Amino acid sequence: MATEIKVPSLGESITEATVSKWLKRPGEPVAADEPVAELETDKVTLEVNAPAAGTLTEILAEEGANVPVGAVLGRIAEGLATAIPIPK
Repeated sequence: MATEIKVPSLGESITEATVSKWLKRPGEPVAADEPVAELETDKVTLEVNAPAAGTLTEILAEEGANVPVGAVLGRIAEGLATAIPIPK
């Protein structure tokens, strides 16, 4: 079962952010509450933490993309995956 990584609430007047950097790549293991991505707004840069432990299986919002609050950034599968080829 996959767990979605979503854009958290960013404050009262902020409705979207830009994905500035992914700290993990598909196929890499992640721990619960480990930072997996960074988001930027005109006021703040913040880290998005993994909601669960497992393996990052999919990135849905690439670096540079503008994403609204609540948007799905990526997915984490439970457990450790075997080697997943990472596209170049």
